[in-house]
Amino acid sequence: MKIAIVTGSRAEYGLLRPLIKLFHESLDFELQLLVTGMHLSPEFGLTINEIKKDAFPIKKEIEVLLSSDTSVGISKSIGLGIISFSEVFQDIKPELVILLGDRYEIFSAAVAAMASRLPLAHIHGGEITEGAIDEAIRHSITKMSHLHFVAAEDYKKRILQLGEQSKYVFNVGALGIENIKKTKLIEKNVLEKEMNFKFGERSFIVTFHPTTLEPKDSKSQVSNLLDALSKQKNTNIIFTYPNADSEGRIFIQMINEFCKKHPNAKAFSSLGQVKYFSCIKYVDAVLGNSSSGIIEVPSFKKGTINIGNRQKGRLKSSSIIDSSCDTNDICKAIDKLFSLDFQITLNKVDNIYGPGDTSYKIFNIIKNLDFKNILKKKFNDI
Repeated sequence: MKIAIVTGSRAEYGLLRPLIKLFHESLDFELQLLVTGMHLSPEFGLTINEIKKDAFPIKKEIEVLLSSDTSVGISKSIGLGIISFSEVFQDIKPELVILLGDRYEIFSAAVAAMASRLPLAHIHGGEITEGAIDEAIRHSITKMSHLHFVAAEDYKKRILQLGEQSKYVFNVGALGIENIKKTKLIEKNVLEKEMNFKFGERSFIVTFHPTTLEPKDSKSQVSNLLDALSKQKNTNIIFTYPNADSEGRIFIQMINEFCKKHPNAKAFSSLGQVKYFSCIKYVDAVLGNSSSGIIEVPSFKKGTINIGNRQKGRLKSSSIIDSSCDTNDICKAIDKLFSLDFQITLNKVDNIYGPGDTSYKIFNIIKNLDFKNILKKKFNDI
């Protein structure tokens, strides 16, 4: 059976890597790995090289990322993506397409697969992110998909609420937890040398993506975050670049300017999964609005300061402190993070996103599933 797996960013690939490995090594499947989006952009680290380093065979490289982060530019990228994926699917003829998440290039792949009458399996559906267009994209992909692999029971209920049939909705936990369990972390002194960065008395990882439904506030949100960080004493900061969303390049420019003025801060276009997880081990907290701070960081028993509305609606562990984008509120959240009471609670944190065997569950479900008539979906009224 031909299985096409689409990856468009470093984060997606990091999550999908164990599942890709299972399909690659299986004699029952032919893996068709489709690489697109930020993977092919030098500006965002040309992370296709990470895939090549892992020696997974890449079936097709699909260029959809235009040199623009405006609304018009992203709309054009979606259109180009639909055209390109349609041509690829016609050429390679997969029997199942696997998609993860909610980015616009993944939406393009979903539309093309639907028009090509291909079964779709969607991972991490049913989640809520009220501050981003990802919300609408994610639910749209759900309605185009035939198999659903969700990270929590509440997300399963939400997909059933969207009219999907329960026999095709599976709560398998989050892929990120599995990656943490399988990753051999880098020793601190080796990591510092490789990154040319010293962990300080206090250290943060900061990843702040555009809140795409609040475009007028984007610049001020980043400015407030940087202002709060500038007030922190004896604190070293690792920035990772935002996604290629609207206003993303403005964020990158502001972060780079901050790093020039603050020798305690350094920015990276892409750390890669091993370095990123290793950094989490040695920092005090992750700040920003990335899903990683909510899904993965609690497994390290480290705090997360979740800033703004981008991740509003996601289920959260007790290690996560929500903050507005106001400078004073961010500073108060940092003070809470380092309070004795909060630090004591971190030792008792349980990650709500599963035990870490997600890729095996997905693989075995697909392996044993009867795909006959799966394309003919019925709307399940509740």
